[in-house]
Amino acid sequence: MNGKRVLILGGGTAGWITANLMATHWQDKGFDITLVESPDIGIIGVGEGSTPPLKHFMDVIGVDEHEWMAECKATYKTGITFKDWSIKPGFTEYFHPFLSQPDQFSAPAFFHNSHLRRNGVDLEGHPNHFFLATELARQKLAPIAPENFPFEINYGYHFDSALLGKFLSRVAARKGVKYIQATLQEVALAADGSISALNMRDGQQLSADIYVDCSGFNSELLQKALKVPFISCADTLFNDSAVVFPTPQQAQIEVQTLATAMKYGWAWKIPLTHRNGNGYVYSSRFCDKDKAETEFRAHLNLLDADVEARHLKFKVGRVAEQWHKNCLAVGLAQGFIEPLEATALDMVQETVARFIEAYNNGNYSDQYRQEFNDRINLRFDAVRDYIVCHYRISSRVDTDYWVENGRNEKISNSLRSILTSWMQGKNITDELERQKLDAYFPNVSWSCLLAGKGIYPTQAQLKPGNELAHQYDLNNIHRYIQGCALNFKPHMEQLAMLEKAAVQAA
Repeated sequence: MNGKRVLILGGGTAGWITANLMATHWQDKGFDITLVESPDIGIIGVGEGSTPPLKHFMDVIGVDEHEWMAECKATYKTGITFKDWSIKPGFTEYFHPFLSQPDQFSAPAFFHNSHLRRNGVDLEGHPNHFFLATELARQKLAPIAPENFPFEINYGYHFDSALLGKFLSRVAARKGVKYIQATLQEVALAADGSISALNMRDGQQLSADIYVDCSGFNSELLQKALKVPFISCADTLFNDSAVVFPTPQQAQIEVQTLATAMKYGWAWKIPLTHRNGNGYVYSSRFCDKDKAETEFRAHLNLLDADVEARHLKFKVGRVAEQWHKNCLAVGLAQGFIEPLEATALDMVQETVARFIEAYNNGNYSDQYRQEFNDRINLRFDAVRDYIVCHYRISSRVDTDYWVENGRNEKISNSLRSILTSWMQGKNITDELERQKLDAYFPNVSWSCLLAGKGIYPTQAQLKPGNELAHQYDLNNIHRYIQGCALNFKPHMEQLAMLEKAAVQAA
């Protein structure tokens, strides 16, 4: 597999991110990149949030924020608030921040306090006191620092995924990506089991050297045609359904995603400039669609509103091989670990970037293909374990759903070791490094998750600490973070500036 003809089956965000990355990295190298998309298949669009790597993607393909954010109704995101996942006093909600350079002066206090609290010392161990992103979210400030602010700030975005796909299609066209509208009829296989051509309903036969499967959960190429097995995570991640409603935007737009635990799953609230995206992710094993819709309508105060619900089904897991013979699966075709931490687009970017790297190095032998698959699978499994941990450590017991999650013993040995390390009061950085997991979710993410849900000794078990234990003054930390926050504009003001820049550039 060393030719230069690339055929991407499926548009949507995954398909167009793939097309843009390949067109950018292989520019002027003689590659012929074509994306074929069926006019009959819509975009799933479960989740409209990102992590910081999406900004890196936009930088790589040469797109500025004013070019895409206003058009895609995008807003800034400094992290996620998790609400009602715990019933422990003082820990009913917490914020998972995107770490930035200013945190280097306050994060050590969090790690110090949480470590000693796990070892029985009565110190403030809630993560919400220690990170700039949390304060930006609280004050609804955009994470865009002035030029004279000497620190780098990490942030993500919220966006309308359908609009983003359309925008990226135009960028790809400017980069020379060809576009065909046609619906797949049949996949033709060669004698060695690789793909030889795609036969379309309109009679076209499309052939390439590399086939990229972005056909969503259907996985027309990798799973259906090449029979690559799908490995389900349903034994540890129970959710398989969602009900979705849009609601009007408030006067002041948030810079965070809200993830609220419900009776049979959790609900997202994602702020866009023109509306809020709302979805309830739940398990059909514990709750039917009508019951879920009623609960969610009540949650949103929409019981009497004439707003139509959109119901979705999904399967949680991943394929055994992301790259098999001359086919690479990207996006939902390669797997899905529900949208709780908005990791889907990060996985798309990582998969395509690593494939391009392997291909550029001439690494398309069986050995390098296996190394690539092992690497992406490890990333999937690391994300899975982090998501599973949210459910496994929840203290809710109000429904069978939460009881079953809390006593689920089918968690991986990897997750079990991390939880054991935390409960024994050890430095979990050592465990994450031992397992080579710190590149996926680092210590700060795991610590915010576990500390934020109150996985500490009970208050009665805590003892006062000595002077060394109290080496960090919480008031000084608050003053430092609030002082940093003075450098940032209100979210609405920053969005208005983007809108103005977009109009001027048009």
